[in-house]
Amino acid sequence: MTAHSHCSQEKPAIGILMLETTFPRIPGDIGNPETFSFPIIYETVSGASPKKVVIDADARLIEEFINVGHALVDQGVKAITTSCGFLALFHRQLVQALSVPVYTSSLLQVHLAGTVIRRNQKVGIITARRQSLTDAHFAGVGIQDYPLAVVGMEDAEEFSAVFIGGKQTLNEKKCRREMQSTTLKLVNAHPEVGAIVLECTNMPPYADTVRQVTGLPVFDAVTMVNYAYGALATSFS
Repeated sequence: MTAHSHCSQEKPAIGILMLETTFPRIPGDIGNPETFSFPIIYETVSGASPKKVVIDADARLIEEFINVGHALVDQGVKAITTSCGFLALFHRQLVQALSVPVYTSSLLQVHLAGTVIRRNQKVGIITARRQSLTDAHFAGVGIQDYPLAVVGMEDAEEFSAVFIGGKQTLNEKKCRREMQSTTLKLVNAHPEVGAIVLECTNMPPYADTVRQVTGLPVFDAVTMVNYAYGALATSFS
């Protein structure tokens, strides 16, 4: 397990439970410490590949996530998040097991997004893989009763090859075009969408593209971590 910190340790740190991945972590990605203006401590969860988490939804991983979460708490982090939105499935177990606030998934922000739009509008979700995002994931973070419009990136060649398939290089421009195309697919099919939540923690580098093509508020893993950090403001003194 490797720890990386960014900025002065006088500020409270956020701990991030990382999947085992090999793809690039560009600025804006949750796995790049330059994405944040406060200290981040990373720990990798052994055996937690994107395939095991996203496609297999392997519940045997929970114990290792909890163990590594305890290691982060021992290092003094004040809150914990993860590097995969699909960990919504394990949200309740992680919250119960760890002694600091746990923000497993950007899908937690569906609560906020659903509250700030009109009653006849829906929250749009863009996910890495639509067929893998189930009612059990929604129930894990208590959003199963929200009116949702969900679209996935499974047909996006570059995005899927890199973030699910483990391709070790990233064509950022192609990925951005794929995000734009999928966003347009979402809002064209569901014009009633009033806010968008990006499930995948690798999507924040493209969040501004989503905002530009829709004019809607967009919530992602980075807005969530920034929010979590803001909630720790009393620790600054």
